[in-house]
Amino acid sequence: MNTATLTRVTLAATVDALAQVKAEIARLKTREDELKDVLIDSGEASIDGTAHRAALTYCPGRELIDWKTIAERAGASRQLIAAHTSTGEPFYTVRVSARKA
Repeated sequence: MNTATLTRVTLAATVDALAQVKAEIARLKTREDELKDVLIDSGEASIDGTAHRAALTYCPGRELIDWKTIAERAGASRQLIAAHTSTGEPFYTVRVSARKA
């Protein structure tokens, strides 16, 4: 869709529809977390339902190393650090919030 062909009313309706979808996703995410907690609290490694199976795996936190700080403290130049630094692809973020009356 080209925004030049959309009316303000259509855009406003799209914002409201997106907000409703995001609210439903949030509600479902909360329910998902509740169900997962029940399964995790069971202590089982796998649980069979009538049509599905859940496999529970404990994953320790991911270790992150701040290589930029290490390089700076080791005396690497900013130029050397910049030469070995990459940037990910750009992307859009759409945030929706309730309007104030």
